Amino acid sequence: MADLAEQRDRMVDVQLARRGIRDEAVLAAMREVPRERFVPEGMEEFAYEDAPLPIEEGQTISQPYIVAEMIEAAEVGADDRVLEVGAGSGYAAAVISRIAGHVFAIERHEALGQAARERLEALEYRNVELRIGDGTLGLPDQAPFDAILVSAGGPEVPRALKEQLKVGGVLVVPVGDAGEQSLCKITRTSTGSYAEEDLGTVRFVPLIGAQGWSEDGRRSAANHLPGVTRKLSLPEMIGQAAEPLPDFDDPAFGALFDRFADRRVVLLGEASHGTAEFYRARAAITRHLIEHHGFTIVAVEADWPDAEAVDRYVRHRPRRTSAEPPFQRFPTWMWRNTEIAVLTEWMRGHNEAIADMDRRAGFYGLDMYNMRGSIAAVLDYLDRVDPDAAATARERYGCLTPWQKDPATYGRSALRRGYAECESAVIEQCRALLARQADYAKANGDSFLDAAQNARLVASAERYYRIMYYGGAESWNLRDTHMFETLENILEAKGRDARAIVWAHNSHIGDARHTDMGAVRDELNIGQLCRQRFGRAAALIGFGTHSGTVAAATDWDGDMEVKRVLPSRRDSYERLCHDAGKPRFLLDLSPGKHDALRRRLAEPCLERFIGVIYRPDTELWSHYSQAVLSEQFDAYVWFDETEALTPLGTEHHGPGVPDTYPFGE
Repeated sequence: MADLAEQRDRMVDVQLARRGIRDEAVLAAMREVPRERFVPEGMEEFAYEDAPLPIEEGQTISQPYIVAEMIEAAEVGADDRVLEVGAGSGYAAAVISRIAGHVFAIERHEALGQAARERLEALEYRNVELRIGDGTLGLPDQAPFDAILVSAGGPEVPRALKEQLKVGGVLVVPVGDAGEQSLCKITRTSTGSYAEEDLGTVRFVPLIGAQGWSEDGRRSAANHLPGVTRKLSLPEMIGQAAEPLPDFDDPAFGALFDRFADRRVVLLGEASHGTAEFYRARAAITRHLIEHHGFTIVAVEADWPDAEAVDRYVRHRPRRTSAEPPFQRFPTWMWRNTEIAVLTEWMRGHNEAIADMDRRAGFYGLDMYNMRGSIAAVLDYLDRVDPDAAATARERYGCLTPWQKDPATYGRSALRRGYAECESAVIEQCRALLARQADYAKANGDSFLDAAQNARLVASAERYYRIMYYGGAESWNLRDTHMFETLENILEAKGRDARAIVWAHNSHIGDARHTDMGAVRDELNIGQLCRQRFGRAAALIGFGTHSGTVAAATDWDGDMEVKRVLPSRRDSYERLCHDAGKPRFLLDLSPGKHDALRRRLAEPCLERFIGVIYRPDTELWSHYSQAVLSEQFDAYVWFDETEALTPLGTEHHGPGVPDTYPFGE
């Protein structure tokens, strides 16, 4: 029982408080009532998952967040008389009873109602009265009520329930089709008038009764109210708000994103690392922001030394003689592909006419995997500007040498042996390099930025590979913090007016606080850190697709395959966008834009994340996670059907595809 109590506390802290439930009385009641007492035998271990659970008679016990949201929306007070329709196992009535003065609950299934009554009596919740009957008709003999909560979805708001509200009372009820409803908050403002608010999309079992649905699934005749119009479904609302996307080469494509041109940082996501449309769209947006709005930084989820070779190419800087060809490590297709080749050629051409090196658009890596390349870059730089410092650096980096080609093995060794001196050595090398910043920068500011960032990368990577074998959120948080700090360093080096475009996966650029990453696993990401640092000056733009093909591997370090992407799940944001019926569109989720839609999208839903690994056979567990789309992103770019990108290189050579990258080889 202690474990369940701990789970209950965590449910309240993580699933409720962190997701916006603010009413202290509601949080306290949810913390008090043991949900495991209201689920079927054998399902106690799942009681505090944020999900509905099946109960008898084909019904469900609502997910904890929905229970809390409805009670908070109903504004239940300490002395209130409350009616709950659709008591089910009795859980919601039990929670309400810890707040209100008296609770009346109605359940139409006699067996369910009797079992709920026994649970409530066993827990000595004596201010709950449970009745068996048609909840759509309410309890006229006990009316009026301060609050009415309905735990089933009807085709319209039952007239009887509205009439049983006190003036000033609140009715919270799901309304809509049997598969999906809007959660409506109705406040009685006078004897004959009501105010209505849409709280978002929900899914409840049907509300059966004289003023709800019939048993056969048809609308009950008694509930036809004059003057009531049908509510739009969520896909219909998405379709209305969707702005069609023209062809990638049409100047109008990039111009659609002028609304974000005043930002300091524009972050462009992707739902997979191997989808051509995501790369083409991001390239079109990037070209437009560089050419028309003066952005000079393209910062990507790639290793710094590899991206630095690209930067030398696109900004017409001399190639570093000791540099290895870029992007030779798994997954090579992520940056060695035709879309990136076209973009870098465009950047090189754009920069050619710009005399001032600082005004040329640069290409920078944010990631930290290539520790070997970073060590080589630091030593190469020091060999040229300070040979004595280079000799010292070689000594300091010596302890890492056995693992430079496969740094992940360092983590395994560090757990077994004392390698703390490596951490202090690489940090000391980073400090030493930064301490000489003024002297080194006189020679060449760009070269110093490269060397300093490589030194920081080695220090961060040492920690990353050491802690990744402990598991948990720490290694993820270290990596994303490193990428964010790298972005900050680039912006600082380029001056106060510098602005950046970031390319990274949705899991990095969508605000982690509004996904399971932050709400459940205590993980942060670049998007969250950018919002916290830059506020509205950061724009977070996600990308998604329904089906098609993707370039991905089955296992880490495996061969690239062109895989078929399964059609999106019916309970996902992707399926909502697919059902909107528009093949490609921009959905603006900014506050003040489509607010009714934003509220309906605020209900947590599944979202698909495909990285360099894709496993269709375990897709739900491997690639879906809960998110709140309207808070996660400022905009969402949709392509209903997509195709795998085309890699470069002899190992993936095909007709018309060059077998070398246009730089570094």
